[in-house]
Amino acid sequence: MTVLDEAPGEPTDARGRVAELHEIRAQALAGPSEKATAAQHAKGKLTARERIELLVDPGSFREVEQLRRHRATGFGLEAKKPYTDGVITGWGMVEGRTVFVYAHDFRIFGGALGEAHATKIHKIMDMAIAAGAPLVSLNDGAGARIQEGVSALAGYGGIFQRNTKASGVIPQISVMLGPCAGGAAYSPALTDFVFMVRDTSQMFITGPDVVKAVTGEEITQNGLGGADVHAETSGVCHFAYDDEETCIAEVRYLLSLLPQNNRENPPRHESSDPADRRSDVLLDLVPADGNRPYDMAKVIEEIVDDGEYLEVHERWARNIICALARLDGQVVGIVANQPQALAGVLDIEASEKAARFVQM
Repeated sequence: MTVLDEAPGEPTDARGRVAELHEIRAQALAGPSEKATAAQHAKGKLTARERIELLVDPGSFREVEQLRRHRATGFGLEAKKPYTDGVITGWGMVEGRTVFVYAHDFRIFGGALGEAHATKIHKIMDMAIAAGAPLVSLNDGAGARIQEGVSALAGYGGIFQRNTKASGVIPQISVMLGPCAGGAAYSPALTDFVFMVRDTSQMFITGPDVVKAVTGEEITQNGLGGADVHAETSGVCHFAYDDEETCIAEVRYLLSLLPQNNRENPPRHESSDPADRRSDVLLDLVPADGNRPYDMAKVIEEIVDDGEYLEVHERWARNIICALARLDGQVVGIVANQPQALAGVLDIEASEKAARFVQM
């Protein structure tokens, strides 16, 4: 076929080709099928695009490589080439500031990562680093796409390399919104903040079936790597919430407290809480007797602007408090011993929690 020849069924004029492109884009936006969307909703989960709509300001999202498809063959993959290849990438605005996003689409290959999928993530991570803007990942994927073999594993290597390159340069936030195993759990553990949703999100190296086969121990997905396990025991999860809407709203709030990159300051907001106000209530909150416990959280609430602060690792190593707040409209970090838990002593977990927060 020469360059002037047309394949059967293809439009021959520009209007026809533009209409075909619009139809393909609409197909990509709609997702694989209504049945797959219904199955996602039945699990109490939102679709990838619904999550992005909650995260960014209305109408601000700009998608990258929407029509990319995999090139793998074998195991029936050549007959199934959905647009986006199971991950949506792009950028948008959160309170008027640029944020880069990628979101696994569990409806396509279970959100599993293949070569094309990884290439899209690599590109958006590179763009975030170059632009000096935060990167948010909405994770709902089953790890490597095993049909693509070592190409999928190499894709994860590229993600890990970029996680380390971006560390300390731009904020990296991972939001766990489904079962994430293997590489889908490694990358979030390398980022600055991890959000999880109770009952629907899990993080583990390998699943309960493999644990049972190797050790004989029977354990549920939530018991192995649920939100409460990581928020209270391992310390991997910084924030845990009961539903996706609240979780994503808190991600937006956290972004409002963070700088765009390591060369900028966090955004300052005008405060109606006077910086020079007296806080006589502190005389009642803090006892004169140094042997009596008191609630440091109430002290912080009294000091900061409007009594608002965001506690990091609230349920892990409770004998120390790490939080972000504002004083006179300027973002500050707070590290404080909590006398109500273990008398506020520094043990290993509390020391690690505080050190990680200060380093951040």
